[in-house]
Amino acid sequence: MERRIILSSEERRKKEKENRKNSILKAARKLFFERGFKSVTVDLIAAKAEVSKGSIYLYFDSKEEIYTQILISANIERHKLIESFSRMEGTAEEILLAFARDYVNFFLENNELFRILMTFMLHSENMSLTEDQNTQLIHTTNENIRTISEILQKGINSGEFIPVIDIRQAQNALWGMLNGIISLYIYTGAPDKRAERIHATVKDGLSIFIKGMKA
Repeated sequence: MERRIILSSEERRKKEKENRKNSILKAARKLFFERGFKSVTVDLIAAKAEVSKGSIYLYFDSKEEIYTQILISANIERHKLIESFSRMEGTAEEILLAFARDYVNFFLENNELFRILMTFMLHSENMSLTEDQNTQLIHTTNENIRTISEILQKGINSGEFIPVIDIRQAQNALWGMLNGIISLYIYTGAPDKRAERIHATVKDGLSIFIKGMKA
């Protein structure tokens, strides 16, 4: 016999509020991808989400806060998915290759989110984010990048990689390489060939990088 969950009026209001907030974020995410940060207004977000402008301000103080929440939520969710990589069995090389495949696949499936992330990384100074918003975004982004350094450290500890590696510089170089290759091909060329092209280029780039760390 199917059991029905009865929500109290307070629980229903809370759920409705959360659903409304998520619909606003979803609409804003699409707009930021289609038009870019600068061209999107709160009025446009309200129209896309089919709510009043006043309703937007019940949940968010500004367009900047909406943008920030999209990226922070994505970063937190992404961290849950990748934090296990540093604990995986296998060589550091194998784990780095697995991490890279996962990273590419995630953004192939979420290419609008990739555009938003790159906009923040390249043009954050033009977004009028508060110091707190900027700090939160950088912190959650760094949490995800740190997974790379943990894999590199595992390689050093096992003797697979040379111990003189500057881990911080290496993690940033690897992360930059991944984003650079994705940026080159994710929106260009035949759609059915993009995934294959990105994965092949990333694998080649990582192979060269890893060979240098083993020298």
